[in-house]
Amino acid sequence: MASGTIRYWAAAKAAAGTAEEPYEAATLAGALDGARAAHAGQPEFSRVLERCSFLVDSVPVGTRAHASVQLSDGGTVEVLPPFAGGAA
Repeated sequence: MASGTIRYWAAAKAAAGTAEEPYEAATLAGALDGARAAHAGQPEFSRVLERCSFLVDSVPVGTRAHASVQLSDGGTVEVLPPFAGGAA
């Protein structure tokens, strides 16, 4: 079991109602399950997480299964919702 910080950005931050919170989990899947449980009263939170990308200790998770992504003690999970924008 590792402990660290989950950081929320943009819509994820709004849905969570906080910029960051601690995790205690061995994998990204475990950390996200814990976050969902902590925000069970905020149904938009789970909907936002379904659309997010994740960085674990600055490394993109990409299409890897969240259960296969190990977390480190003192690590950081960045929760990045889709961003609008681009060149006009």
